[in-house]
Amino acid sequence: MKVTLLAHTPDPENLVATAAKLCYSSSDIGSLRDGLTEEKTEKFIDMLVSVGHESVMEHVSFTFGIEGISRACSHQLVRHRIASYSQKSQRYVNENGFDFITPPEISAEPEAKAEFDRMIGEISESYSKIADILTESHKARFISEGMDEKSAVSKARKLANEDARFILPNACETKIVVTMNVRSLFNFFRHRCCNRAQWEIRAVANEMLKLCLQTAPHIFKYAGPSCVSSGKCPEGKQSCGKASEIKKYFEQFIKDNSNA
Repeated sequence: MKVTLLAHTPDPENLVATAAKLCYSSSDIGSLRDGLTEEKTEKFIDMLVSVGHESVMEHVSFTFGIEGISRACSHQLVRHRIASYSQKSQRYVNENGFDFITPPEISAEPEAKAEFDRMIGEISESYSKIADILTESHKARFISEGMDEKSAVSKARKLANEDARFILPNACETKIVVTMNVRSLFNFFRHRCCNRAQWEIRAVANEMLKLCLQTAPHIFKYAGPSCVSSGKCPEGKQSCGKASEIKKYFEQFIKDNSNA
């Protein structure tokens, strides 16, 4: 799994402070940044978080490239609605010999790993067979309709991929580009950095938070799972029961990765 910060709003913390300052000032927009030192900006951000004024965080966005994750993980990721996504298409990209993600718990059990690999191999073989059969069928039809062979093969393969993909597993590797504003990222981290989140998306969320901390440490020192960001766990009886351990972990995590 690899997470890369592709882009972000320039000078994010200053922009958040400027937008917030506008709400509390009659000054013209051009002079709002006057005197906004790093120290004053940090104090402004502290105040905003303390009063729950998160709407100004929406002016700042971060774009990530995420590679080497499963479709099971990306299905969870795209449930976060206030975001933009661009994902590798199984319709347009041929998945012959597809890469796949093996859960650590399966890798740790030789018998389970052997069965997992066997099934992935069967699916991969079946995918190729189905795609080849459909390609030949579509090609023959297109040629009979007067299309030249090269064009017929190209169009036939795309249509074959469209249907053959139905056999592909959640383990199939995918790549995705994600853009979220800071307010959405706070929500994402509250849910996905949580100890109860699925292991793969939790790993993705932690990597995203690490990159955010390196870029805007004053803002994202308040991010993390709910037990860290709000001081309480919303999971009720389903809580992991490790709030104190998680808090200590993220205190060190934030310290280690701020401006790293």
